[in-house]
Amino acid sequence: MPKASTIKAKEGTKAQLLEAGARIMTEKGYNHTGILEILQETGVPKGSFYYYFASKEDFGLRIIDDFAEAYSQTLDEYFKDTSLSPLNRLRKYCEDGRKKFEAQECRKGCLIGNLSQEMSDQSEIMRVRLEEVMNGWRDRFADCLKEAQKQNEIPARYDAKALAEFFLSGWEGAVMRSKVTKSTKPIDTFIKMVFEKLFVP
Repeated sequence: MPKASTIKAKEGTKAQLLEAGARIMTEKGYNHTGILEILQETGVPKGSFYYYFASKEDFGLRIIDDFAEAYSQTLDEYFKDTSLSPLNRLRKYCEDGRKKFEAQECRKGCLIGNLSQEMSDQSEIMRVRLEEVMNGWRDRFADCLKEAQKQNEIPARYDAKALAEFFLSGWEGAVMRSKVTKSTKPIDTFIKMVFEKLFVP
């Protein structure tokens, strides 16, 4: 059996490749991210890359999975914070996202959103996986909104899943618009309209 140190080193190399790949793909996109660039940045030999990943598409799928797993923990931090009401948890999620995006000078945006726009017509297997991730986020938002309805923060007559779908589409669209305008104004407008006009008792 391989030594624990060898296994740990291999896991570290794989994580290093995934981290570099996610960072570069977020900024440049899938098609403009080259395997050679990732290898040069990480110092990992080409043979090692293909030990972990069968192809660039496989690498992209693993990046999506890795990002989704990490982001699920981020959502836990917001939606399990019982010190805030459900609606305020969702608002804090948006406001913190806005601050992060502003700190990045309205660049990069959301990896899953970026890949969804770029790859949905190019790779069916990636499209399906991206849809699964987005649907998972929508369901987390829906759970939060259902809890908000139980606490009378928003009307119970609304379908929580439909509201969550609208919220996710609006948020991702606002981030995209902010990338184009190089301004957080689209995000600011989204937050104002959603929390001051739509999500009200």
